[in-house]
Amino acid sequence: MKKPTLFIVFLTVFIDVVGFSILFPLFPAMLDYYLEKDGVDSLIGSLVAWLEKFAGDDENAVATLFGGILGSLYGVLQFVFAPIWGAYSDKHGRRPTLVFTLSGIVFANFIWMFAGSFALLIFGRMLAGIMAGNISTASAVAADITSDKNRASGMIIIGVALGLGFILGPAIGGFAHKWQMIDPENAVGGFNLHPFSGPAAIALMISALNWVLVVFKLSESLPPEKRGKDTTKRGFNPFAQLKRIDLPGVARTNLIYFAYWTAFSSVEFTVTFYAMEKHGFVPIDIAWMFVFIGVTLILFQGGVARQFIKRMGERRTALTGVFFTLPGFIIIGNADGTSVLYGGLFLMAAGSGMAMPSLNSLVSRYTPADRQGLSLGVFRSLGSLSRAIGPIIGGVLYWKFGSTVPYWVGAGFLVVPFFMALGLPPVPENGEPEAAGSEQ
Repeated sequence: MKKPTLFIVFLTVFIDVVGFSILFPLFPAMLDYYLEKDGVDSLIGSLVAWLEKFAGDDENAVATLFGGILGSLYGVLQFVFAPIWGAYSDKHGRRPTLVFTLSGIVFANFIWMFAGSFALLIFGRMLAGIMAGNISTASAVAADITSDKNRASGMIIIGVALGLGFILGPAIGGFAHKWQMIDPENAVGGFNLHPFSGPAAIALMISALNWVLVVFKLSESLPPEKRGKDTTKRGFNPFAQLKRIDLPGVARTNLIYFAYWTAFSSVEFTVTFYAMEKHGFVPIDIAWMFVFIGVTLILFQGGVARQFIKRMGERRTALTGVFFTLPGFIIIGNADGTSVLYGGLFLMAAGSGMAMPSLNSLVSRYTPADRQGLSLGVFRSLGSLSRAIGPIIGGVLYWKFGSTVPYWVGAGFLVVPFFMALGLPPVPENGEPEAAGSEQ
């Protein structure tokens, strides 16, 4: 493995998760700020009026659904574009694809920094979601420079980036929000500093650093002779891209990943409100809770998962991860004290720390070299779709049916990926994917 290249991959994935999660602690404040600034007759005013039809006068419920929609917008666009960027990189190379997409992310963060209106904020988030589909290309780089034997180690690097991103993303958003930048008296075309410019400035600096490293330090990982056909000509329909994955192991792993991550993201999104309502958590308690989740993720992804995969293989490690997550959800939803809550959070994070890198590695190992970008792009796009619909499902269940319902529903839903994981085909030892129908 080439360590400098893997660091760039790490940073690219990390920025993606930060870009998604940095807004988590800001949703209520952003809602209040832009509603007051733009007025009830604006885009955000119309959105709030529509949300109140579902949530009534409950301000917390409106803020939750508002956050779910913003997060979903990012996730849906990532879902659409991840296979496209991945397929494009299969044809034209990983480096030029990353240079282009990271340029877009830098520009998107610049727009966010000066988004004095809600319309500009939405535009910046849309652009960031489109370009954040590059996580599939970054995953393909890791696959290119690792062998079958150490493929899991490469994917664990990605898992650690995910865990660290979920630690620092909400933390950056919460702490940097206190850096109240001076608001100019006269905005130009809606461009204006605002109370959330601090987090945006940090996101801008990190993404700019990533761009510099890719431009000056990243070598092309996919030689011309291994590049496949240009698969971007088939259009922008992500569901059509899904149908093109005709490898049985990849198709099944994708479905497992989608089901698992939908359940996980629905619980993750509601746990903040659950901890505040049921356990009296204040913002600093929430921050430490996410630190605990992130640290557990990193420990299991970076250490425990690696040992499990060496001894049991990716399939059994993924199955074990799903098995750990299920009781974690139930314990969280029925916790009668902080210690019990943290016990459930530990099982949830530990399970994810074993399941996610294993599933990532499986997709890569089931796929030939010239289709890594497309295959991992579809895989990541399904994760993005899960991150889009999971928070909305969790939010609706939480506010309509009670605070414990999302956790029981999430636990029940995990039965699906658990039994699907039992039927995963053997991992090819020679690096060549199995023929269709080999599952039987």
